[in-house]
Amino acid sequence: MLKGKKIVLGITGSIAAYKACYIIRGLIKAGAEVQVVITPAGKEFITPITLSALTHKPVISEFFSQRDGTWHSHVDLGLWADAMLIAPCTASTLGKMANGIADNMLITTYLSMKAPVFIAPAMDLDMYQHPTTQQNMQRLISFGNRIIEPASGFLASGLEGKGRMEEPDKIVEFLDQALASPLTPLTSKRILITAGPTYEKIDPVRFIGNYSSGKMGFALAEECASRGAEVTLIAGPVSTQLSPAYSGLIHRIDVESCEDMYQAATSAFADSDAAILCAAVADFRPATIADQKIKREKDDLVIRLQPTHDIAAALGRMKTGRQLLVGFALETNDEEANAQKKLQKKNLDFIVLNSLRNKGTCFQSDENQISIISADGRRDYDKKPKHAVAADIIDELSDRLTAQSQA
Repeated sequence: MLKGKKIVLGITGSIAAYKACYIIRGLIKAGAEVQVVITPAGKEFITPITLSALTHKPVISEFFSQRDGTWHSHVDLGLWADAMLIAPCTASTLGKMANGIADNMLITTYLSMKAPVFIAPAMDLDMYQHPTTQQNMQRLISFGNRIIEPASGFLASGLEGKGRMEEPDKIVEFLDQALASPLTPLTSKRILITAGPTYEKIDPVRFIGNYSSGKMGFALAEECASRGAEVTLIAGPVSTQLSPAYSGLIHRIDVESCEDMYQAATSAFADSDAAILCAAVADFRPATIADQKIKREKDDLVIRLQPTHDIAAALGRMKTGRQLLVGFALETNDEEANAQKKLQKKNLDFIVLNSLRNKGTCFQSDENQISIISADGRRDYDKKPKHAVAADIIDELSDRLTAQSQA
């Protein structure tokens, strides 16, 4: 909760600087106390007088406030704050933060900050995509900072929203959720989750698919977000929606086919600390897709199928020593043997086994019954609501992330 929280708001030289007024309004409305620190370039876009009128505090920009030697203590600000938010944050400031270039009051305050730091980037798409910017962002994340970006993010059709600063109300909501949650092994970790089915087209009106509702994957995404993780949810065609409390905290990518999900997952995995592959991906797709609706003209119809991408195997090959990979196995027979084979073949850290023989679980159901299988053995769980099952799975993931960090 933001009530009573002390927030240092850093503003940099971006055209989006005017949105800082709305952020201040939202923070103060939620009960927070706000101290603005602005870069010299930021003052070219918005005046300190405007910001001071909103916060009822003098705006800090320079090291020295007067010619008599009175100075602003960045150390005191670092001790005073419950959180620091830099919004908008330009590519230049990202670079300075990532490399410790303390040439203005904002950067020295950041380097002295004892509280969590949240960053809302704002720049054009080319600057955002540049490898230097991406490297700086990853370095800041590795330092424990949290990046706030628009939920639209990377879509199957291309990049949308990247570089644009998240809307002020969403930023305030993000801070409210983050500061209400205690630090956990998942705090600031980037978790990739796939959910739902894929549809493989036969013709413009028919497809090969399955009954997956996406409920298990969405429950996992919300559980990770509740523990402070930065979640990317790649969802197949489902009617399931995120709870309003999490919709602004989870980066959702909607896809349709296995090819779409493969492209999105392989792109996002490189920057992830862990991936949970919960989607029921079609194993085969039609070799050819009719461009018109197939008419009933014969007594039989032969559709030749070809394998789709094996997303789990692809990510298993990509996985580095710092990443964890979790798979799902839905079986109808020889459950444990099949799950063990998949665990080893696809380089998974553990696999979640569920069976269609357990009535009232799996597809479309609100409940599930699982076993977690790893190199350490098998652990069986009772039948539970899917949100409780998600907590069991994320407990296992958290334990492994903790062990990894201590190794």
